[in-house]
Amino acid sequence: MLREPADRKAHIEKKTDPFQAETARIGGRADRQGQQRSMETAREAAASKVAAGSSCGGVPAPAGEYWSEALKSFLDHIPISSIPGALQPTASPAVEIKLEGSVLDAIGAMYGGNAAGAVIVDEVQSSFGKYVDRDIGFVEFSSIVLWALEELGKVEHEPKDSSSDFLSSLKQHPQIAETKIAWLAKLFLWEPFFPVRTHDTLFHAMLLFSKHHRLNVVPVVELMNSNAIGFVTQNAVMELLLQSSVLEWLDKIADRQLSEFRFASVRKPVLVYSDQTLAHGLHVLSREKMGVAVIDRKTNCLIGSIQCSDLYLLLDNSSLFRKRTSISMEEFINLNNKTDDKHSNAENSSACEGQNILALRNTGQQRRGLPVTNLKSDTLKQAMEKLTASRSSFSFIVDEQGHMEGMVTTRDIISVFSPPCMDSRIDGGTFFSAALEQVGCRVENGQMIQNS
Repeated sequence: MLREPADRKAHIEKKTDPFQAETARIGGRADRQGQQRSMETAREAAASKVAAGSSCGGVPAPAGEYWSEALKSFLDHIPISSIPGALQPTASPAVEIKLEGSVLDAIGAMYGGNAAGAVIVDEVQSSFGKYVDRDIGFVEFSSIVLWALEELGKVEHEPKDSSSDFLSSLKQHPQIAETKIAWLAKLFLWEPFFPVRTHDTLFHAMLLFSKHHRLNVVPVVELMNSNAIGFVTQNAVMELLLQSSVLEWLDKIADRQLSEFRFASVRKPVLVYSDQTLAHGLHVLSREKMGVAVIDRKTNCLIGSIQCSDLYLLLDNSSLFRKRTSISMEEFINLNNKTDDKHSNAENSSACEGQNILALRNTGQQRRGLPVTNLKSDTLKQAMEKLTASRSSFSFIVDEQGHMEGMVTTRDIISVFSPPCMDSRIDGGTFFSAALEQVGCRVENGQMIQNS
């Protein structure tokens, strides 16, 4: 049963250092002052390791060894409890759906529980049950809803009942509604359960995000065989990285313009026109699983977007669901903006007090007006600040006139700062390269060499 990568498990099984012991003493739910102490300690530890690494001399040292002593020291001194929103004092238990449960039950449970995702559990009936992990996967609300919409489109050219809502329409088609969650694994619609524990660090979360490219959420558990007590999102990791902005290594990368990064020119945004139907936009979204830009056909300028976090509106507004084949994307955007205006006083922080970080209707996420955009001349840090403030998972790169030029995602940004893989033959991300530059070294063929 998949639980965690072997290389990650090997890293976790290590002797606890004094800092981690102190973290455990302070407790899992660190306040702002505790977070600041953690960051200061991490910076000091990283600085001392860099100073030690600068004396590497002309003798080549394995890249993995130097990385363990320098870069990892910073990431590995920031506890999971310091990641914004990972552990909420008032967070409700995670929504659970059974492996043998149906699509209809899963959507109903997440929608009713205001949850953007749920833990998939498999009840083990044996004398060894208490020693076997029951949590085996994680599924997002958007993944199941988009799949169901695609299946409805294949069998329902015209609604049987003009007054039916989304869930009622599913019930009219048992072959869709009663599909087992276990079967959806064949379509890669849910992820294996890769958790971090309360005594783990930012290093573990970033390693999981960087090695599992479809992983958007990392569950937090207290101990083996225990239930999820929180979640780490990509946005929360990025928010914590921004708190390290005084760190020279990070600023060296974060202050660079977006145009200097490969993803700014390689990742092309997916477009739909404002006069196309909502049903078409949803179809494109189901294929891309990422935000879809909506542009004006005459001007080719960006006017809005449709993304996975919008899908709950189809259940909130039955009229929107029924008219999805006739309502235009522009009409949908205008309706969405009016809905957001009702929450104009909501806070934007991902760690809003009492706000579940995986809430389906998240008052911390504002969508009024245009989606998040950046110019190619903006810095990476500016993009990070916009994304964390809006809680969006992507930003469209536009020119001065609002024409689309590219796209940057939270995963793109995290990959820039991610540590190298456990395999020392791989140099790692830009963050690691910059750290080596600070001490006048480079990596060649899996070895760290001082520049002449």
